[in-house]
Amino acid sequence: MIAEVAQAHDGSLGMAHAYIDAAKSAGADMVKFQMHFAADESTPDEPWRIKFSKQDSSRYEYWQRMEFTESQWFEIKAHCNEIGIDFLCSPFSLRAVELLKRIGMPAWKVASGEISGKRMFDAMSESGWPMFVSTGMAGWKEIRSVVRRVQERGVPLTLFQCTSAYPTPLQQVGLNILQQFRDQFDCGVGLSDHSGEIFPGLAAVAMGLDALEAHITWHRGAFGPDNSASLTIEEFALLTKGVRAIETMQANPVDKDHMASQLQPLREMFGKSLVVRKPIRQGELIQEDHLVLKKPGNGIPESRIQEVVGRPAKRDLVLDELIMERDVA
Repeated sequence: MIAEVAQAHDGSLGMAHAYIDAAKSAGADMVKFQMHFAADESTPDEPWRIKFSKQDSSRYEYWQRMEFTESQWFEIKAHCNEIGIDFLCSPFSLRAVELLKRIGMPAWKVASGEISGKRMFDAMSESGWPMFVSTGMAGWKEIRSVVRRVQERGVPLTLFQCTSAYPTPLQQVGLNILQQFRDQFDCGVGLSDHSGEIFPGLAAVAMGLDALEAHITWHRGAFGPDNSASLTIEEFALLTKGVRAIETMQANPVDKDHMASQLQPLREMFGKSLVVRKPIRQGELIQEDHLVLKKPGNGIPESRIQEVVGRPAKRDLVLDELIMERDVA
């Protein structure tokens, strides 16, 4: 369970730390950031994906405002260590790759737009760390090339189905691709979901998933480009609760016969047995119209009615009395 902060901190170090605590409280295993250094990854002419910010005259200035210093990134990692949540961060430049190597992470998270870059990709994969690779902008040819490059290095790989639309319509989530990944590649499978809903994650986990990532936000009305594609902290906590419930059910297959034997007392309580519909005298041959089915179910079941019909009663049987084995000759 990966809680993606991305740029929701809006350049505030205090907000970044608050999101770490929130992700932990919501049950995330990992909290994920993005490491941006404007001068190393962008130009002043980079266009806006969404022109959401009135305080930044350009997307380049926005990236500058999102930057943290090296010591601040180490503080973020230390905070994660202190509260017991894994720190994950996507790099967007070679400078970011090298800094993250010094900081240390359990895995790389490669953003969809970075999988075609050879230098950055090689710099990450040569570390030997596992790689989480999003495929939001890639077709099958590029995906196969990425898988081959990672697996040739002997690096553990988790391939994420991802649709780079913010928010992603449910019709474009692509749950079918998860099984295609499993069928074609010997690797882990994940979903990086931008729908802003908990339903794709729950459905994907029920299908069998190794990792699930979703953006988080305090509120969908908060400032930033990704809020419409994010889950609130409360929604992420609900998603996590649902995922854990699914995992519990999947990890505990039920033996139907064993369960039936355990529920025998309940079956006797709610089941039905052969009961006297009208009085039967001792020695009288029991007929079907003497009988009816009623609770409880600890007598002779309906399936054995032909074993009773035509046999004499050993004693007088009164209305609504359960017929037992000992009552039939």
